[in-house]
Amino acid sequence: QVQLVESGGGLVQTGGSLGLSCAASASGRTFSDYAMGWFRQAPGEEREFVAAISRSGGTTYYADAVKGRFTISRDNAKKTVYLQMNSLKPEDTAVYYCAASSSVRNGTPTLQYQYRNWGQGTQVTVSS
Repeated sequence: QVQLVESGGGLVQTGGSLGLSCAASASGRTFSDYAMGWFRQAPGEEREFVAAISRSGGTTYYADAVKGRFTISRDNAKKTVYLQMNSLKPEDTAVYYCAASSSVRNGTPTLQYQYRNWGQGTQVTVSS
């Protein structure tokens, strides 16, 4: 089991940048046993995939909507996954969740059912 706590959300203007962090505490397993992902949910919308990173950090995958603007990374020694968001747009406004997946050994899971552990979410608001 792993507990996840996101931080770093806030209010930013269009075109600005924001960095999110997700700190993990795992019992019985190490952080590197998990692929990690970021999802987001805008008001009135379903939660959607944003980015994922493999267990080692060697492979990443992004939703088309954020490709080239967002960067996911991880530090296994610090048990933390990051999401650097640049060139933010109002449509990026959402609650952002990090999630952990132990079901995918060498990949970057993109589907919500592949993630068993979720953080509580952090609000990101981009003003126009």
